[in-house]
Amino acid sequence: MKRKDFLRGLGLVGAGSMMAGKMSSSGRVLTPGPLPPNCVLIPSETAGPFPLDLTENQVFFRQDVREDRTGVLLNQRIKIIGSENCLPMPNVRVNIWACDKDGLYSGYGAETGKTYMRGYQITDANGEVNFITILPGWYNGRICHIHFQAYVSSVYAAISQLTYPIAEKNAIYAANPALYTKGLDPLSYNNDGVFADGYAYQLATLTANPDTGGYDSYLEVTIQGSGLTSLAKAEPETGGQFKLYQNQPNPYTEATTVPFDMLTTGDAFLEIWSLAGIKLAELSKQGLNPGRYTFDINTVSLGLPTSNYVYQLRVETNNGVFRQSKVMTCVK
Repeated sequence: MKRKDFLRGLGLVGAGSMMAGKMSSSGRVLTPGPLPPNCVLIPSETAGPFPLDLTENQVFFRQDVREDRTGVLLNQRIKIIGSENCLPMPNVRVNIWACDKDGLYSGYGAETGKTYMRGYQITDANGEVNFITILPGWYNGRICHIHFQAYVSSVYAAISQLTYPIAEKNAIYAANPALYTKGLDPLSYNNDGVFADGYAYQLATLTANPDTGGYDSYLEVTIQGSGLTSLAKAEPETGGQFKLYQNQPNPYTEATTVPFDMLTTGDAFLEIWSLAGIKLAELSKQGLNPGRYTFDINTVSLGLPTSNYVYQLRVETNNGVFRQSKVMTCVK
C-alpha cells in the first residue's frame, strides 16, 4: 500500500488515528503538566489568513515540521482533554501552523509552494501530541504564537492559538541574535489582537532542555467532549463494511489485540505504520463472513521498538476498499 493511500484512509475518518510520541527529540520522556483550572474550554480564535488545509498534502503528516527553517529547537507538546469529564481524548487530529523565526508563513506570497512549520499528528492514549519545531518569531501586530486546531470529526473542530511567557521568550531571542535578527518581541498580550481579551488558557510553558540545547513547551487544551467524544460517532463509518475498535490493552508492553466487526463478507488487512508514514508490518485474514474478529499483535516479535504506532484496518469487499485507523501505544 502506498503512503498516499494510507493518508487518504486517515482522512476518511476525520479524527483518524495516529498519534504523537511523548518523547523529546533526544528521547527524554516529557513529564505531564498540570490540568487547567476547572477544565475550561479553550478560547476559540480565528484561523488567521494562513491556515491552509493540512490534510490535503501528505507531507503534513509528521512530527518534525521544521524542514529547512533555522531557530531555537522547540518540542511543542499539546494535550487534549474533554470538558465533560476532564479526561484525555485519544484519536483527535491536531494540526499546527506557525511562522518561522523571521515572521514568514509557508504557502503564501514569496513562500508559495513551501510547507515548513506546518504539520499534524493524532493524539495518543494519553491525549497528547508532540511536535518538533522551532520557537517562532513575531511580525507586526502579532505577538509570538502558534496556531492549532483540534479536529474531532467533520462535525466539530476547535481552532485556537497558543503563546509563551514574554520574559522567557524574549530572553531566548536576546540570547540568539544571529538567529532572531528582528530582536525582542515588542508586543504585550494586551497589544495583540487575539490575546488582548485573555490568554490564561493559551499560555504554554517554556522550559530549557539541557539534553537538546533547546526548549520544551506544554499546553493542556480543553475542548468539547469526553474521552472518545460522541461527536466522532457522527463521522461516516467506513461505508458500512466494518467497525474498528481500540486495541486492548492500550497502552501495552508487548502484546495487544485489535478487535473489529465485519459487516459484510470480505478480506481484512491490518497495517502497522510509524508516525513518519512508513509501513512497518501487515497482517491479513481473508474470506471473512460477517462477525467479530481480532488481530493479535506482538511488537516484540515484529521487531518494533517501544513507541506509538498507527494501526489501519483495510477491508476489501465487492463494494470496494475501505480503511479506518487508530493509534496504539507500546510502553516499557
